[in-house]
Amino acid sequence: MSTKTMTVDWQRVSARRLARAGLAAEPKPSADSDLAATVASMAGAHAQIMSAAELSVAIRAPGATAVDVRDALWTKGTLTKTFGPRGTVHLLPTAELSTWLGALSALPPITDRFAPDVRLTPDQLDSVLTAVASALTDTELTTEELDAAVGDLAGPWAIDEVMPAFQTMWPRWRQAMAMAAHRGVLCFGTGRGRKVTYMNPEVKPADTDEALTTVVRDYLWAYGPATPPQFAKWFGGTPAWGAKVFGGLADAGSIEEIDFDGTVAWVAAGDTGFDDAEPRGVRLLPYFDVYGIAGQPRDRLFPGRAAERALNRGQAGNRPVLLVEGVVDGIWHLKRAGRRATVTVEAFITPNRALTAAIEEQAARVGEILGVTAELVLGEVEAGPHA
Repeated sequence: MSTKTMTVDWQRVSARRLARAGLAAEPKPSADSDLAATVASMAGAHAQIMSAAELSVAIRAPGATAVDVRDALWTKGTLTKTFGPRGTVHLLPTAELSTWLGALSALPPITDRFAPDVRLTPDQLDSVLTAVASALTDTELTTEELDAAVGDLAGPWAIDEVMPAFQTMWPRWRQAMAMAAHRGVLCFGTGRGRKVTYMNPEVKPADTDEALTTVVRDYLWAYGPATPPQFAKWFGGTPAWGAKVFGGLADAGSIEEIDFDGTVAWVAAGDTGFDDAEPRGVRLLPYFDVYGIAGQPRDRLFPGRAAERALNRGQAGNRPVLLVEGVVDGIWHLKRAGRRATVTVEAFITPNRALTAAIEEQAARVGEILGVTAELVLGEVEAGPHA
């Protein structure tokens, strides 16, 4: 006997996502200001821009500040800064790091990213990973120091400057940096002044199949219903790989199908509770906030004017956004001057009194998190998108 597929619409999905992301009208405080739990509920926080990561996490935890996020990362050690989904820098819960690394290790290698004479052979890759693990054990090294150590341990070929990067050339071995992180032998250290450092977290990746199941289910809990290509794009795999992963999980009964506004999508098995609620809340989300990057379908999250102003060639995250009742309705920019800051918000709708008050409250909250006094200006944002 066939079972009718459950149907949900954008409003109910958006309301559930906001509530689970801590972005609804009245977010629930994290227990004991557990910022690791906040990051877990986000399925990781993008941290290429550290100040944006601090804001992204703290804005979901009432009363938290950027100092609290740094304390969780560098003092308490409940967060780890490493290479996560899409090979980009993320904050991940340290207690879940083994699971994340196991899942990330399941990603197929991208063999066509570099020219054949630049790529690492399998033997060279093994040598690099061994060298990185040894060089970073019980110490922190800057990028330049790690370059030298890998060259000494693996051989001069490892530091041949043949890897194109940011209008310059990097040593060959650096193409394996994200993989070294995914193998549990590299993550970010505390830093040395303005210099980035790396250390060996000495974390063994969990079983790949079990870890990937957990991460997919966590992603679907936060951002589902979603399709295989949407998950693959967020995680860093190909659409074909995503389809294979979802197919296996569906066969195992770990995920189930749902009708999302006429599209076949997936949720974690048993996670089919959607309240008859409308999305509520106003938030100022920073650069590369995961809600904008992971949330799909993109045309519903970035409707009309938002697609033109808030996306950069279709890519989300390059601009801080004004989120109003579950959709992007503006962009914003913060300019600091000592202990003061100007928050310019360009709304795509004409703010009424209630919306203006909510934006003012959010600008003040941004200032509180960053430790500055924020002044709100409603007007056009002239700053361009982040690269």
